[in-house]
Order: sequence, then structure tokens, then C-alpha cells
Amino acid sequence: MTHAFELLNSDGKVQAILVNIFGGIMRCDIIAHGVIAAAKKVGLRKPVVLRLQGTNVKEAKAFIEASGYRIITVDDLDKAAETVVKIAEIKRQAEEVSLNVSFELPL
Repeated sequence: MTHAFELLNSDGKVQAILVNIFGGIMRCDIIAHGVIAAAKKVGLRKPVVLRLQGTNVKEAKAFIEASGYRIITVDDLDKAAETVVKIAEIKRQAEEVSLNVSFELPL
């Protein structure tokens, strides 16, 4: 997760990140801890939409909410994809008119 975030965070063409997790074997709460740890380590500056389904999804969402990171959790994959595309479009339009729109995560 950390390496993926490093790559995406450093790519100027990436406007937003979609993480799709189906925690059937691996528990969603463990994955959520990994996502937050990776975001902290990398200093992630891109908006993140996280689709979580599976074991311990409620615990995972509670952990993400309590983390202070602005990660948008969405249950449905189609809705998650629509959301990340909308966020990327907002960023693109803001950049076109030199408007500073920040989705940065707190350090």
C-alpha cells in the first residue's frame, strides 16, 4: 500500500485515488489500518475514495473516521468510481482557472 501511494502521490497526472477492497479473507479493519499507516508514511496529498466490503467493515469505517484523515468511504463500487471521477474533475477545473482547491490529508 505504501509503495502504491508513493507512486500515485508523486504523479502529477493523478488527481484522485480509488482504493477498492473486498475483505473476504483479509479483514477490512486490518486493511484500513494499512491504508492509514501508508497515508501517514507517504504524506499523502491526493483525495482518496475507499470502497470497503467484507469482514469487519463497520470497524474499518469507524477507524478511518476516527483517524482524522479525509478519506471518503463508499459501499458501492459504481458509486465509488463516480465519486473519484467527480473529485478529479473538480481538481482539474480548479487548476484550469488557477484556483487552489486542496484535498490534502492532515499530517
